[in-house]
Amino acid sequence: MNGTVVRQATHDDYEAVEAFTQDTWADQGRGDYIPDVFHDWVDANGPEWRTVVVEVDGDVAGICQGKFLSEHEAWLEGMRVHPEYRGEGHGLRMVRDLFEWARDGGATVARNMVFGWNDAGLGQSMAAGFEPRTSFRWAEPEPEPQSAGQDPQVVDDPAAAWSYWARSDARDVLGGLSLDSEHSWTLSELSRERLHALADDERVFAVKDDGTRGMAARVRTTERSTEDDATETLAEYAVGAWADVTAARRLLDAIRADAHELGADATRVLIPESPRHVAEAAAARVGFSEHCDFVLEADLT
Repeated sequence: MNGTVVRQATHDDYEAVEAFTQDTWADQGRGDYIPDVFHDWVDANGPEWRTVVVEVDGDVAGICQGKFLSEHEAWLEGMRVHPEYRGEGHGLRMVRDLFEWARDGGATVARNMVFGWNDAGLGQSMAAGFEPRTSFRWAEPEPEPQSAGQDPQVVDDPAAAWSYWARSDARDVLGGLSLDSEHSWTLSELSRERLHALADDERVFAVKDDGTRGMAARVRTTERSTEDDATETLAEYAVGAWADVTAARRLLDAIRADAHELGADATRVLIPESPRHVAEAAAARVGFSEHCDFVLEADLT
């Protein structure tokens, strides 16, 4: 009898992992991304990236992946356990391995994200040692040209944008987190230095009106598949924060125009899951995702 062991994943584990992940969210009409990224994850294994599997009596029974987002921030994702092995603590075993790996590498915090509709995933994360940190939603302003040129009250000013973010309730609700600059579906701490880097590499917005009344930052444009298997260009914005409905309209209209200039087909802007921000985005006639998503974290100190 081989017992139970957590070890680094190899390419030879693909077939076993693919077999128990291909129908993960069948009841939601969604496919799992793990089979598509598995080989990339294994190739990336190293000091800042670790993908593990749990093996039970020689059978691969689970998978989880961890990576560093900064010197002190680790991110875990893709925790899956074979249905026949659930309820036996294998998720916790993998998370403990990755917590130890992250701690040894200097991380003081580890986070993960759970989709708002994934009740089982939320409970599994809590059982594995994570605690709720924040929740967010995607605002989705449609790209379109600005009707009368750029709003003079929306300027490219990272210093002003940081000043607003630093004192905003959005920062409080989000725990200082925004969409990571390198990885989609991943959140990391938004620092002054990172915001200025985004101003150099992408674009940062500040809404000015007797002081700064809102801010946003673009992190990337990327290609994604649509439901009919076509491809569209998505413009992603790390965060959107504003003081009132008027500032929200100006900021989101500027994002519409920015995405249009980039040739994007769609956008998503990370906003706090607070009644005010969601209601004001709706008042600004912007669509948003059906569900919020949750971010949880574990103290590694």
